[in-house]
Amino acid sequence: MTVKETDQEVILTHPKDANTTVTILKYGATVYSWKMANKEQLWVSTAAKLDGSKPVRGGIPLVFPVFGKNATDEHLSKLPQHGLARNSTWEFLGQVKNDPPTVQFGLGPENANPELTKLWPMDFSLILTVELGIDHLKTAIEVQNTSNSNELKFNWLFHTYLRTEDIEDTMVTNLTGMTAYDQLLAETYVERHPALTFSEEFDRIYKKVPENRNIQVVRHGQPIHTLKRENLPDTVVWNPWIKKSAGMADFEPKSGFKNMVCVEPGHVNDFIILPPGEKWNASQTLYKDDLKFQAIM
Repeated sequence: MTVKETDQEVILTHPKDANTTVTILKYGATVYSWKMANKEQLWVSTAAKLDGSKPVRGGIPLVFPVFGKNATDEHLSKLPQHGLARNSTWEFLGQVKNDPPTVQFGLGPENANPELTKLWPMDFSLILTVELGIDHLKTAIEVQNTSNSNELKFNWLFHTYLRTEDIEDTMVTNLTGMTAYDQLLAETYVERHPALTFSEEFDRIYKKVPENRNIQVVRHGQPIHTLKRENLPDTVVWNPWIKKSAGMADFEPKSGFKNMVCVEPGHVNDFIILPPGEKWNASQTLYKDDLKFQAIM
């Protein structure tokens, strides 16, 4: 059986390798484990809540309809950080493909967190598709404005926590020449470093990254993760380091920042404005690849 459903989660097993699996929590539709040949690819806090009481710290949380905390929009400003998708229990819609095993989850006002939809009373439909390949994991989102009259305004982000053995030996490549907004310095500049390295807290939004830029996480000269994006022009790179990790109750162990880096594709620099009845689609694919340096074009 390639797909197993329990009360709280859905587990996909690849038919060609029983040690290649992905586990999705129904709460938040959060992927919190992805193993290739029995090797975990994602980082999850040992203190992460997997009982639906709190969004998962780690894995691939889904950020919708707002990235961070909004201070200007009448309705979005009332939502907690990163919105309501990761705070809601999604409906498991079932398996849509056998090989590679592919499943879908759905969320709308009818099953989203009612306390949050009171604050953001919009009409929407989300369909998340999770595809487990023998050598890749693809997560795709479809957002539909189900209103007959009102526009839908939103951000989207795959808040992906990637595992590494040692962050100080790790680099993120192929963002050279991109416009970066440093959220710690509140400054915008063009990224000139050929590779991003980590020796302190790191929090930058890279804007309008061309779709043909496949971002790589590299350790000791070898790529350990490659990320392909579709219709997601922005990428957040984040590591909390020592002080920030210490201040997050659900971040454990406190040294866990050494073993993760967030590379998060999204549409967060500005809002998507979706007319009534229209749909918007995007995806990320994580896979293994050779080292490919993409210089400034």
